[in-house]
Amino acid sequence: MQKKSVGSAILNHKCPRCRTGDIFQYPFLQKPTKFTATYKSCPHCGVQYEQEPGFFVGAMYVSYAFTMAILLGTAFILYNFFGDPDLIVYITTVPAVVLLLLPIVFRYSRTVFLYGFGGISYNPEAASKAPADNS
Repeated sequence: MQKKSVGSAILNHKCPRCRTGDIFQYPFLQKPTKFTATYKSCPHCGVQYEQEPGFFVGAMYVSYAFTMAILLGTAFILYNFFGDPDLIVYITTVPAVVLLLLPIVFRYSRTVFLYGFGGISYNPEAASKAPADNS
């Protein structure tokens, strides 16, 4: 079995242990209103995602970093490519872009936090075993 890259697994919101099972229950484009629905454990290998109650509260720090990057990037684009528009344009455009990207930021902040601080190591054997019964 070919080893799956960590970058590909993070981009596709896959389990850090097997890199096959999903972290989120629904694909974002199919059910955008349920973008927060997360599995408690991996449907493929059964690893527990939330190590302790409130584990994903730490993902707020990752979310803050992503949001600041979006905020500064949007302001940079407005300033450099749209001729430094009036203040009202910044006040309306920057929060609108942040709100539009909120579901994406939420998902990636949880995924990156799980990979960085979840304490779950990649196990190629877990990727090749049969899916766990997640009933």
